[in-house]
Amino acid sequence: MSFLKNQRVEDEIKNFNARKSLLGLVLTIVLAVIIKQFLPANVEDFGAFCTIPALFLIVYIFTTKRIIEALVLSTFIGWIFCSQPGDNVLATFSESLTGVMMDEDTGWLIVVCGTMGGIIALIERSGGAFAFGEWAAKRAKSEKAALMWTWVLGCIIFIDDYLNSCTVGSCMAPLTDKYKTPREMLAYIADSTAAPLCVLIPVTTWAVFAGRIIIDAGWTEEGATAVGMFIKTIPYNFYGWIAAILVPLVIFGIVPKIGPMKKAYQRVAEGGPIAPPGSEKISIIASDKEDMELPANPRVINFFIPIATLIGSTILFDTDMQMGVVCTVLVMFILYMAQELMSAADFWDVFIKGLQNMVLPLLLMVMAFEFGDMNETIGFTKWCIETGAQVMTPATAPLIVFLILAFTEFITGTNWGMYIIALPIVIPLSFELGCNTALLTAACLSAGVFGSHICFYSDATVITSAACGCDNFRHSITQMPFGFIAAALSAILFAVMGFIMA
Repeated sequence: MSFLKNQRVEDEIKNFNARKSLLGLVLTIVLAVIIKQFLPANVEDFGAFCTIPALFLIVYIFTTKRIIEALVLSTFIGWIFCSQPGDNVLATFSESLTGVMMDEDTGWLIVVCGTMGGIIALIERSGGAFAFGEWAAKRAKSEKAALMWTWVLGCIIFIDDYLNSCTVGSCMAPLTDKYKTPREMLAYIADSTAAPLCVLIPVTTWAVFAGRIIIDAGWTEEGATAVGMFIKTIPYNFYGWIAAILVPLVIFGIVPKIGPMKKAYQRVAEGGPIAPPGSEKISIIASDKEDMELPANPRVINFFIPIATLIGSTILFDTDMQMGVVCTVLVMFILYMAQELMSAADFWDVFIKGLQNMVLPLLLMVMAFEFGDMNETIGFTKWCIETGAQVMTPATAPLIVFLILAFTEFITGTNWGMYIIALPIVIPLSFELGCNTALLTAACLSAGVFGSHICFYSDATVITSAACGCDNFRHSITQMPFGFIAAALSAILFAVMGFIMA
């Protein structure tokens, strides 16, 4: 059945009607212009109309599977809604895109993720990845053991979700491939030990960032640090706890593989590819794209030293991953030149090819940030929170905040961007309602993790997909049932704790 389904997908691609698709795009834009005529002149008065671009995005993605196109079109619709008579919507779109590209965080993302692509390509070319796969296979003698190693490694590398996903995915792919594990499963495990763990440990980039916003939003105590206030939320970050604990339960079959993940295993069992079709477009694993030329005697130190340098230097420079990747490239150059594994010219050629492999993931993330910028302008997240606040009580507030922000995060996938918008609203709201501030703040943080974990185009989903060599749509779809299980259990806990602590 899976082969038949894959064949249908291939047939759809072959039979794609460009003119019909173009006509659909034109009609969509025309409809958006017509709807604009019935909208209030002031964006702040849009009300429920601010949800139209977001809902269109989800429908378009599920219908076409074309995520970049969906992001561009949905963003353009949003800018049409925000436009005033005489405005040049294309210019507005372009200015917003320029603003996103000029943003310091986007620059950091391009440097870090692009360099990570180069590092991974160099580790593969040096034979380090191959040697690590051989070394690990002697110790993990079954698929379950290999997957548990993946989970443990993810739990160890908790400093930053990007560092976690990039390292775990690219490191463990050679090992899990030996046991014919679908890349979707590898991606699920890597993703579930990235952002979920970052909200449970106080020495992560998430803790520093969220703690600073928490204090700025007015929740603080005399002598308290930003991280100290963040620690108060950790016991109530239910989604992070459940998502991380759920992984070994799935590995050992206590929670069965269901839905698309079960079909992924069926595909491989029937002789299909380990990675779902189309994964080579986003994969930064060089061997997924071409045959790798390996040294005569691959050495595992060419894997361990770069990875140890990456983790150690990131921690040493106050969890600054940009400093981590720069130090790692420097150490790799010295290490590989000393062994005469490649010439200096070859070293940088491989590095640049690895960087090129990150172009699609980076483009996806930039367009996701552009979509988020439009949603912030149109007031999507703010409207959702304010609408929910009208029916909140001290007992129901944690559940309602979690559900509303989980929905908005599934749509926007901005996580940290949502924290900037939502925490300054949620924390004062907790004071006004008289409910437990730590619990309500944790509901907001948990919702952000859910969005980072499940959204098709969130930075975490895209980075994990690239590092694991798995199409990001398939990665999102296959892990979605487990994410919804964790979200449902989290919602129950927020509901119960809301009444207990009211």
